[in-house]
Amino acid sequence: MSGTAPGGGSIELAGLTKRFGAGDHPAVDDISLSVASGEFFSLLGPSGCGKTTTLRLIAGFEQPTSGTIKLDGADVSGLPAHRRNVNTVFQSYALFPFLTAFDNVAFGLKHQRVTKDELKKRVNDALDLVSMAKFARRRPAQLSGGQQQRIALARALVLRPSVLLLDEPLGALDAQLRRSLKGELKALQERVGITFLYVTHDQEEALTMSDRLAVMHSGKIVQLGTPREVYDEPADAYVADFLGAANLIEVTFPERPAGSRFPVQLGEAVLTAHGEAPDGAAGSAHAVIRPERVRVEPHGSPGDNRVPALVERVVFLGATTQVMLRLANGTSLQSLLPNDGERTELAQGTPVHAYLPADALRVLRGAPVRSVEATEAAPLAS
Repeated sequence: MSGTAPGGGSIELAGLTKRFGAGDHPAVDDISLSVASGEFFSLLGPSGCGKTTTLRLIAGFEQPTSGTIKLDGADVSGLPAHRRNVNTVFQSYALFPFLTAFDNVAFGLKHQRVTKDELKKRVNDALDLVSMAKFARRRPAQLSGGQQQRIALARALVLRPSVLLLDEPLGALDAQLRRSLKGELKALQERVGITFLYVTHDQEEALTMSDRLAVMHSGKIVQLGTPREVYDEPADAYVADFLGAANLIEVTFPERPAGSRFPVQLGEAVLTAHGEAPDGAAGSAHAVIRPERVRVEPHGSPGDNRVPALVERVVFLGATTQVMLRLANGTSLQSLLPNDGERTELAQGTPVHAYLPADALRVLRGAPVRSVEATEAAPLAS
């Protein structure tokens, strides 16, 4: 299917809002966003955050309450779905059970003005692209979940959309298959060169495949950036808590912070942290440090940003070992140690020092809110 990727594929959302009832909290709340042509862009968030509603608005399955949707610079806000040069792959795949894989892929082309020879060539090219040519005569019930997903992708790509919308396309697959297909999906996007807008609640999917991603909460985008930017520098405690494993620690400010690096107090220890310090006088806030940045050192190790701790649990995870620590003030802390051949014998009850590097200890705005996510889900608002 080389050489068939269309030009364009840019998406621009301006003030996009969607309410399902006059008094309802908006499922999508004043979103403005630009996605570049050829970009793999993900909308990431828990159920109820508005990511799927945003995708449905772009696809034309829902109409916005206000705001605009532009595809390649053209306002399509009021156009029906069939008049937008986008296609959608759903979690359920929605394959026709009575049609073969070939005929499922060909279904959309039969409503376009293409010759039989061109139809056959484009379908075979699409099947080759997803490595499913040898299964062309099989029906969906004769295919595995991963094979059905590839057929759904081929059916969408054969129409040569400028934008492909993917709504949790790996969600119905088992964990091992999801891991293998993530790499395939990113490689496929790079080969065809079209814009992918990917909706997921799976942080690992978004981090491994995306060029950029937007983390959503309560219908709004709370942070936008590259996977590394969002992971290493979360905008607030919500993003830190949702995106990957994180140690969220309550700290206090002994004095009004100044500058981007400042002292914080954790129990009896005064540490150096960085980030956006709260305005005002002394108070409390949350700091975050990723488990892989927490180092476990022998008890009594000298130096800054080291706090005494007790090993509570040690769990072998294969590539890493998880060490659960308890600080003197009762704070729990998780460390992930690489299994790189340097064995460190840590048993439950071992006194140690936890080293929290200043460049990895980041003070955040807001408080973790994962616990209230379940109360915010609404129909079609995921």
